[in-house]
Amino acid sequence: MPIIDINNKKVHIQELNKGAKHTVVLIHGMFSNLSVYYFNIAPILAQHFHVVMYDLKSHGMSERVLTGYDLDHMATDLLDLMDHLQLEQVFLVGYSFGGLIALKTAVISPTRIQKLVIMEAPDPQDEKARDIIEEYSKEFLEHYVANFTDTTKVKMGKRQMEKNHRQYEFLFQQTSIKADMVKEKHFLEDIRHAQLSMPSLLLYGADSNCRPTGEWLKEQFNQASLKLIPGDHNIPIQEPTRIAEAIVHFFTNIFIKNYG
Repeated sequence: MPIIDINNKKVHIQELNKGAKHTVVLIHGMFSNLSVYYFNIAPILAQHFHVVMYDLKSHGMSERVLTGYDLDHMATDLLDLMDHLQLEQVFLVGYSFGGLIALKTAVISPTRIQKLVIMEAPDPQDEKARDIIEEYSKEFLEHYVANFTDTTKVKMGKRQMEKNHRQYEFLFQQTSIKADMVKEKHFLEDIRHAQLSMPSLLLYGADSNCRPTGEWLKEQFNQASLKLIPGDHNIPIQEPTRIAEAIVHFFTNIFIKNYG
């Protein structure tokens, strides 16, 4: 697996279609990993774009880190990764906690983000939303195992399952991730004042408890559309093809409008 060194920390990345003109960077959610995209969504995007996925710190195959899960650090990690890969400007997609990282990156470095897709970013002030993230992150592991088996035709062994569970226990019990999220509970105020202007697509589950946040975000952007997807907070697992096609349509329509 490709492991790169960013600021003396090991980061696991995957890239598809490196020769494409435009790059899409995908950020996964809390307590999951890049495979939420890898099996279904990324291959569709890679028919059109260079796709970059990476495991957040202490997630997947990236290095375990005790602290630095606040949005400032997480956005800086992303920008450092982009610098390492010599990506001056990208299309950015973030899911759940990854959506908050994408929003923070757009606030602090808007010129680096050409277009923005936010999926199911929660309101950090909403304790129920934080509980939802944990609930569906646990569910994610079950779907990850099923996807791994369906795609590779190899049943995940007991040792790999135990490794995954240890990673989640480490994140829940030993890192500052929950405390850092509590510190970010007023983050959406930053969005209110930022007046973000890049074209943006907001993807939310029609039955998601986070849907009101998507509706609120639509009003804060100068150029944003909200698309509701059948399902709840776990829409990348429930409707991966629909998600991928919506993202491709959003980006390619902009190409046609600007260059066609």
